[in-house]
Amino acid sequence: MDIPSSLRRTVSPPPRGAKKQVTLDNEQDPQTLDEAEPSLAAVEAGQAKIRDHLAYFSEHLRKAGRPIEHSEIRLTIDDFVALYQRNQHPHGHHFVIHQHNHPIAGTHYDLRLQFSDTSTVSWAIPYGLPGNPNSKRQGRMAIETRVHNLWNNLIESASHATGSLLIWDTGKYSVLPRRATLAATDDELSDQTDIAASSTATGSPENAKLVRAFQTKYIRLRLHGTRLPKNYTVTLRLPSANDRPKQPRAPSYKRRRQGPSPNPTRKRSASSTDSESDIDTTTPITLSPEKEAALIRASNAYTGATNSIGSIHQRHWYLSLDRRNSGFVSSHGTWDRNGGKGFETFYVQGAEVERSIVTGRTSAEIMSDEGVEGFVARKRWRPVME
Repeated sequence: MDIPSSLRRTVSPPPRGAKKQVTLDNEQDPQTLDEAEPSLAAVEAGQAKIRDHLAYFSEHLRKAGRPIEHSEIRLTIDDFVALYQRNQHPHGHHFVIHQHNHPIAGTHYDLRLQFSDTSTVSWAIPYGLPGNPNSKRQGRMAIETRVHNLWNNLIESASHATGSLLIWDTGKYSVLPRRATLAATDDELSDQTDIAASSTATGSPENAKLVRAFQTKYIRLRLHGTRLPKNYTVTLRLPSANDRPKQPRAPSYKRRRQGPSPNPTRKRSASSTDSESDIDTTTPITLSPEKEAALIRASNAYTGATNSIGSIHQRHWYLSLDRRNSGFVSSHGTWDRNGGKGFETFYVQGAEVERSIVTGRTSAEIMSDEGVEGFVARKRWRPVME
């Protein structure tokens, strides 16, 4: 399948510049804490460090929330916090879908799946998740990006450099068997309120299933979100033609000659000639911005995250709606809702329409709240409405 030229772009944020870091202590005097508090964008970019990401981001989201409109679907801040807390352990299976209105990559939707107590594997989906079982465009490009920190799942922020980030949906996921037989819907499962209970009963946590499925390059994924309908299931597959054995090199125009490190604690393999692969990833050292960017490229993981799942940057996966496992049945060439087991058609309509499932804000309102003026978005994004 040919890839349109409009999709052949990178979607990771640009390299970060060197900034002074600010560390916040939760036991500081509240007045001092307010005066020292960094911006959301600074925390997101790693230019400021905080001790409790959940407390920091949830408080910002609480203050930024808009009144709930009639019939609007929303996740309360208390439920948002409880959801994250329930997954802060080695077998957590938290997910988030961010709407990212990036000035260079354009609007896309970042799907992040927790696979350890610290890290998430991530894809950028240029047109968002499919919601029409009879669409002429069932397949969606899903571009593998950097491994992110789990706390990145909490972010809503905006800046001129990275655009706006909005929580489109969040919840927990489960991984269904690869074999294309109809899996039980939530109504058909036993009377259990937590998917983790089912995982324990079968002896395999959901994040362990995700790791195994990811390494086979085929994932049948059910997302238990707030906005997404019940039993919403997709498949992610990596065609062999799109696979690669190692991380891609940085573009040549980004390469710079680097001087000697003031604190060189690096290991070099006798057979290695790649300047990115000779960085010691086991020793905690202070790196220059250039070397930190090289380490991120070499490991495909942002600082603080660990790529133990084997993620390779910029591999092009294909995502499609799993219509049978979402409750639909095929009838006379179309897919119908099977007596209401399937969901009503929905469309992802982009940054000008979609709102945060947590705060109810649009992309423009997040920009305004963060004091970002004159932002120039990439044009020509169109929703898939057929």
